[in-house]
Amino acid sequence: MANASTDLDNAEAQRQLNNNNRPASTGFWETETTSAKLFECSRIKALADERDAVQKKTFTKWVNSHLARVSCRISDLYNDLRDGYMLIRLLEVLSGELLPRPTRGRMRIHCLENVDKALQFLKEQRVHLENVGSHDIVDGNHRLTLGLIWTIILRFQIQVIKIETEDNRETRSAKDALLLWCQMKTAGYPEVNIHNFTTCWRDGLAFNALIHRHRPDLIEFHKLTRSNATHNLQQAFNIAEQSLGLTKLLDPEDVNTENPDEKSIITYVVSYYHYFSKMKALIVEGKRIGKVLDNAIEADKIIRRYEALASDLLEWIERTISIISNQKFANSLSGVQQQLQAFTTYCTIEKPIKFQEKGNLEVLLFTIQSKLRANNQKPYVPLDGKLISDINKAWERLEKAEHERGVALRKELIRQEKLELLAQRFDHKTTMRQAWLNENQRLVSQDNFGYDLPAVEAAMKKHEAIEADILSYEERITVVVELATEMESEGYYDIRRILARKENILGQWSLLKELVVGRKTRLEKNLALQKTFQEMVYMIDWMEEMQVKLLSKDYGKHLLEVEDMLQKQSLQEADISIQADRVQTLNTAALKFTTIEGYQPCDPQVICNRVNHVNTCLEELKQLAGKRHLELEDSRELWAFFQEVEESENWIREKTSILATQTCGKDLSSVLRLLQKHKTLAGELLARRALLQQTMKKGKQILTQKSFGTAGIQERLMEVKAEWKRLEDQAAQRLCNLQEALDFFQFSTETDDLLAWLQDAYRLVSSEDFGHDEYSTQSLLKKHRGVRESIDKHRVQVVGLRKHMVSLPLHYRELDEVRARMAETEQLYAEVAEVAVLRQQWLHDALAVYRMFSEVNACEVWIDEKEQWLNKMDVPERLEDVEVIAHRFESLDQEMNSLMGRILDVNQIVQQLLDSGHPSSTEVRGCQDHLNSRWNRIVELVEQRKDHLDSILRIQNYLLECTEIKSQIQDKRKAIDATQYVGSDLGSVLALQRRLSTMEGALTVLEPKLLHLQEEAEELATSHPDKAVDILVPFEGISVEWEELKRTLQGCEDSLTVAGRLQQFIQDLDSFLTWLVQTQTAAASDELPNALEDAERLINQHAALKEEIGRYEEDYERLQAVNELLETEEAPLPHGALQQWLHKLDVGWNKLLEMWESRREVLVQAHIFHLFLRDVKQAEAFLNNQVKLRTPFYVSFTVYI
Repeated sequence: MANASTDLDNAEAQRQLNNNNRPASTGFWETETTSAKLFECSRIKALADERDAVQKKTFTKWVNSHLARVSCRISDLYNDLRDGYMLIRLLEVLSGELLPRPTRGRMRIHCLENVDKALQFLKEQRVHLENVGSHDIVDGNHRLTLGLIWTIILRFQIQVIKIETEDNRETRSAKDALLLWCQMKTAGYPEVNIHNFTTCWRDGLAFNALIHRHRPDLIEFHKLTRSNATHNLQQAFNIAEQSLGLTKLLDPEDVNTENPDEKSIITYVVSYYHYFSKMKALIVEGKRIGKVLDNAIEADKIIRRYEALASDLLEWIERTISIISNQKFANSLSGVQQQLQAFTTYCTIEKPIKFQEKGNLEVLLFTIQSKLRANNQKPYVPLDGKLISDINKAWERLEKAEHERGVALRKELIRQEKLELLAQRFDHKTTMRQAWLNENQRLVSQDNFGYDLPAVEAAMKKHEAIEADILSYEERITVVVELATEMESEGYYDIRRILARKENILGQWSLLKELVVGRKTRLEKNLALQKTFQEMVYMIDWMEEMQVKLLSKDYGKHLLEVEDMLQKQSLQEADISIQADRVQTLNTAALKFTTIEGYQPCDPQVICNRVNHVNTCLEELKQLAGKRHLELEDSRELWAFFQEVEESENWIREKTSILATQTCGKDLSSVLRLLQKHKTLAGELLARRALLQQTMKKGKQILTQKSFGTAGIQERLMEVKAEWKRLEDQAAQRLCNLQEALDFFQFSTETDDLLAWLQDAYRLVSSEDFGHDEYSTQSLLKKHRGVRESIDKHRVQVVGLRKHMVSLPLHYRELDEVRARMAETEQLYAEVAEVAVLRQQWLHDALAVYRMFSEVNACEVWIDEKEQWLNKMDVPERLEDVEVIAHRFESLDQEMNSLMGRILDVNQIVQQLLDSGHPSSTEVRGCQDHLNSRWNRIVELVEQRKDHLDSILRIQNYLLECTEIKSQIQDKRKAIDATQYVGSDLGSVLALQRRLSTMEGALTVLEPKLLHLQEEAEELATSHPDKAVDILVPFEGISVEWEELKRTLQGCEDSLTVAGRLQQFIQDLDSFLTWLVQTQTAAASDELPNALEDAERLINQHAALKEEIGRYEEDYERLQAVNELLETEEAPLPHGALQQWLHKLDVGWNKLLEMWESRREVLVQAHIFHLFLRDVKQAEAFLNNQVKLRTPFYVSFTVYI
């Protein structure tokens, strides 16, 4: 029956899910688009959104009320459930079981895995979920998330409420059972008629009626009115939250609407049901505890006085500590003195009284302990914080705070006295500074500077003395500021007056400094103007002296004198230019005083007149200097011409004598030296030609200008030209002779060098040294290649030497010595080239032989090393060592591949030597055959060792796999031994069954591995008969462990079957007892009908209750039969506890039948009474119709009634 109820509730939840997930009909939008339908559709959508919002808020609060047990909370129902973690925690809290541990991580795959775990748990709890997948929750689908939470609420909160219908044995839905409970609890309350979970709760009276029915002390129900719905709802929700501890899942605006959300209200009302169901059991327990508390109260009365006195004393101590620990004192001397007096009063009057109370408290505690020992009761131990030791510690803290208070008060008193002295000192100093500032302000306000430079300079010195005196006084002003700052930092109470006087002093000080700066500025202007006037006077005197020097008529008598005079003139002109800049600077400085605004030290017209006079003098001086400079330049040009002509004549005569005395040289080096000297002479000629041309050009210009001293210039020019012509002809003939001599000597030198080189090269290429090994032969070959390259390069020199001989002058070319040397050179070069080609071929053959021998030697060394290793190698028994050797064989394969390439290279080199007919062909062929035979042997040996190693490795892998499988079987067996039923509910049995099912799946996977391992063992035993015992023994051990594992698993399943039966019986017994208690409550109802209809309804309900009792009679008999079946089981079961529960079941069943009979009699009497009242009313109505005819009879009958 419980399973049927669960299926029906899940079906109802699934219908809700499907309704929420069903999309809006698209056909509705495609047919018509009239305004009425659009309005209706928008209204439906708005209501749906409003309903979803209310459900979201209610479900969020409901989830948080349960997650609070594990210190968790969500803020957004759609987002916070997406990772699956909170969903798993919620199901663990509701079910009391441990779900699989959530997967760590925030990725989507982790979220999907966690949600799958939660949904799988719901399926195991027989909760049917359709069209709900983990991806819907992870994606935050609003409708499906709400539907999932509603399904969880139905399964874990509402499913326990059940009631049977009157006409059949089908179980009603959880909603109908909850509605019936609400109707029963609110029966008799005016204006409360609950027939649904929507509109019947809008006025709030139903919530208040449920609370008032169980806790009438919390609500005055008669004062509530139906019109004030918001107040009713707010009161019920607040009282349920504050007094009953029920989470406020709804707000008044969520219920007081046109269409309240049914699911939200059901969720909230279920919390009322569970709370009030538990409250009745708590009341019974409270009565039992009350008896114990009465005795404890009597003992508490003895202790209460001690705790009250201790609390008062501790409170006084803490309050006093907080007061005297306050280090805020009055900010005046008189205030601190008053606080010190108050502290003295506390120490002498208030504190001794409390000290006496502390002693009385110790006496009282001793009295309490004495009484408890006299009554053989447990000694009284005061609460933490109220022990005598705690009071003593608090008293010590009080005395410490008292000491700190006294010290602080004395320090504050000293500080205030110090501040008073500082204030007096500040007032005295500010008065003195005020008088001094006024006197100096009057002094610097006067302007009496004088009208010449000495007077102004004297005024400036006097002002500097005044300024120095004022600056030295700044320290005294600083002292006043420091005093004010110190008092301000110390918090002096009259600091405003102090700061005002300080600001006044600083303001006057700033004004004085401004006056001093202004007076100094005016003085500086007067002094600068007077200095400018003085500089102008000095400048006019200097210009008069310079005019006298520039009027001289002396122009010099030779070039040096003229140049000296020009230098002096340049210096004078530079001085004039410098002084002109100075004059310009002075004029600019003077004119600035005519344009300044404000104070002007002189009349601007006077300044302008002086500036004009200075400018006039300067212009006259510049004109005289320019004229004097031009005259000196003409004189220097004339004398420079005469000097250059004389120098040119002397140079020509000197070079002519040198060319006439030189020879053509004796060898190449002497000719080269002479040519170098001649090139130098040619360069000098070119340079001198340019100078001579410039000199002659200057002479012509002088003649053209017709200056003074031009007599004899033309004759000197003609003589110089003739001498220069003779010098150039002599130099050209000298150069031709030197070139011919150079060509001859160069040919002779090149011939000697080439013959010497060819002789050296012939000695190298004709050497019989071909090396003794590969390295020496390769070195000789490299050197020979260099020699061949040099020989090829010298071919160009031989050809060039022949061309050079042909180009020699005839008297040199016809010499016999020249012809013989040329023929000798060409013959020697041909012999050297021929011998070099033969030597290169011999070196190549020697290098090939040596290289072949080197490769053969290296290969044989490697083969010897590997043969020794393979012959000495012992294959180990441990798998790790075998794998190491296998890895070494892999490296050996790579080395053998490399060596094979080298052997192929050796064979190729040998074949080339044999084809070329090398003299050592027999020796080379024998070496090749020996190497190939050694290689074939090492290859065969490696293959043999590898085959042996593979067989050993296979056996070791087989043994390792046996060990791993045996370990797995032993771990599974330990896990099965640990999976013993120790729980006390059916959920534990189901959890263990799931674990065993998982274990069976793991064994199913393990069984094919055993078959494969058996086949491999037989194959290895056949191929290795000497190790067959070592191979087959581990597998036999695995077979024994496997059989033992299967037997253990079967025994565990049998024990769990018995435990499952027991837990199912206990669950059925608990469900039946729950129904029995609820039915007894219904049968014991004291509700009486107020009308005939109510009486008939109650009788029908009572009859339905009888039918329900009849249906449960079969369950009662089945429980008795199951008990007899469990008694026959051999497993250890709690038979004594079962007999007690069954005894309670029998007593409760008989009591229910008696209560039903008693209730039936009461209802029958009430029904007869209301039938009588109905008949009376009918008679009264009949008589009312006859009132006019038979009034006396009506009156008498009414009185009788």
